[in-house]
Amino acid sequence: MSIKLAGTALRELRIHLCQTSSASAGVRAFIEQDYVGLKKANPQFPILIREASEFFARYEHGVERVASLEDFSREKVGSAISQLASHV
Repeated sequence: MSIKLAGTALRELRIHLCQTSSASAGVRAFIEQDYVGLKKANPQFPILIREASEFFARYEHGVERVASLEDFSREKVGSAISQLASHV
């Protein structure tokens, strides 16, 4: 996964997931299969992983967006992160 986060208005990404729920299966798969590539593509970018079923994106001037990841597939998680990174 080669999503570029640096250089966008995005300042921080917090991914929240449940460690056991089937609703978080896609998020767990994304983290297992794509997190390393995402972090390698953005080594200085703050990406935090916490237990819950949503993610938070913090932008310039303290603006935050929250989105639910419940029942998302792995691909949909990546797409959601790309959309957040391109948000102006």
